[in-house]
Amino acid sequence: MSISVIIPALNEANGIAQSIRTLRKQSPLEIIVIDGGSRDGTPDLAREADRVISSPPGRATQMNAGAALTRGELLLFLHADCTLEDGWMNAVERCLAKRNVIAGCLTMRANADGPLYRCIDWCATARVRLTGLIYGDQGLFLRRRDFARLGGFPPLRFMEDVFFSKMLRRHGRIEVIRPKIFVSPRRWQQAGLARQTLRNWTLTALAAAGVHPDRLAAFYPRVR
Repeated sequence: MSISVIIPALNEANGIAQSIRTLRKQSPLEIIVIDGGSRDGTPDLAREADRVISSPPGRATQMNAGAALTRGELLLFLHADCTLEDGWMNAVERCLAKRNVIAGCLTMRANADGPLYRCIDWCATARVRLTGLIYGDQGLFLRRRDFARLGGFPPLRFMEDVFFSKMLRRHGRIEVIRPKIFVSPRRWQQAGLARQTLRNWTLTALAAAGVHPDRLAAFYPRVR
């Protein structure tokens, strides 16, 4: 099965080139970068991707725009500051070969040392296995036909990944595969590890309680 990788980006000059080079090692069918109006030269630094396109900002908008251009049977959505462990392509293909699986993600590993980061890793995997809710930095993947059938990411400014996961889990199993996705620790390091983790949990709980995610977006500052 062929895999298309979709990367939404906004001012990601520090990591976008490395993310693309790492992906190239396993030769996915295509890598598509969707830039949301960067001012730091991100589109030029992403030139090793198969396609670099522009879109209005907002991850949901950018990812839907990228998905509309794909040719692969399978889609993997990747944040620009994340890299994937070798073996991810075969693991994705094996996972989605199961008829009862609708989607999945990789095993998260914050790219920093310390027991608190390992606790965050463990909690992220446990959240997916217990609730089926995948965050964007865990590398969501699914079949392109299912993405199209379900209408893609909802048009939200924030937490589009959580709300899309809620829809996905009604249509099949959501699994975590063994290969790791290495996640930049920059948000935890700039906001403070405990503070950022508490913020994440609080915002997810408020969204689950019915607060519209667009209102919550103001409480989740951009970090670059």
